[in-house]
Amino acid sequence: MMNQIKITECPRDAMQGIHEFIPTVLKAEYINSILKVGFDVIDFGSFVSPKAIPQLKDTKEVLAQLDLSSNSKLLSIVANARGARDAAEFPEISIIGFPFSVSENFQVRNTNSTRIEALESVKKIKDISGKSNQNLRVYLSMGFGNPYGEDYSSDIVLEWAHKLNEIGVQELALSDTIGVSNPDNISAVFGLLKKELPKMCFSTHLHSAPHNWEEKISAAFDAGCRSFDSAIKGYGGCPMAKDDLVGNLATENLIAYFKDYLAPDFNITALEDSMKISDKVFIG
Repeated sequence: MMNQIKITECPRDAMQGIHEFIPTVLKAEYINSILKVGFDVIDFGSFVSPKAIPQLKDTKEVLAQLDLSSNSKLLSIVANARGARDAAEFPEISIIGFPFSVSENFQVRNTNSTRIEALESVKKIKDISGKSNQNLRVYLSMGFGNPYGEDYSSDIVLEWAHKLNEIGVQELALSDTIGVSNPDNISAVFGLLKKELPKMCFSTHLHSAPHNWEEKISAAFDAGCRSFDSAIKGYGGCPMAKDDLVGNLATENLIAYFKDYLAPDFNITALEDSMKISDKVFIG
């Protein structure tokens, strides 16, 4: 069981950058199909300003239509304490996620706050999530590189990870927001953080092109990572990062690579059904 892989499926990430509004009923149909697969966590929606991410303005309505009889946990992304308070109203949500960036430039672009201001937001969100018995997962954005000309190194990543650890964050997801990770920097970052913060729970959110996904997950696994984010067919990417979205790690690739490390009740047939429904969601 030490090597069993945990997977967070990310329909929210896959849908958020699509300009044409996806009907609420179709979103719910898609996520309900994903709930049958047996993923550990499903990143299903986001409590953020509808002006910032119009596609996710119906998160509450989608949630009301979900069949929550499975064991998968629901995760919702928020950008500030107000979003956390909204998410805290729903006990169906087990995890609140917050994007904290190693890059000052991207933190401002993504949450309209500086990194110091974002740290204060994390403190407030931790308090809110604690009172509502929800876990907090902080996504460490730009964790493997910086496209804005700012200084970047694994030591800088560690510096901010330490700051988050000092305020009580227990789970960090290292995020390759723009698809610049490679085996070397994945090994360096995970190796350093796992050594310096041995009690922290780490996962990774990798973006990749179709040709280099395998080397990335192999490097993360070899460095001790056992929890991965992915999205069916690799749809999605962060609309706040750059004009050209870099796709998510494709779930079907992750499943094929880790077929011997999945939970016994993982339902491949249900995954195939979700992949069929995804065509209606993303292609129309």
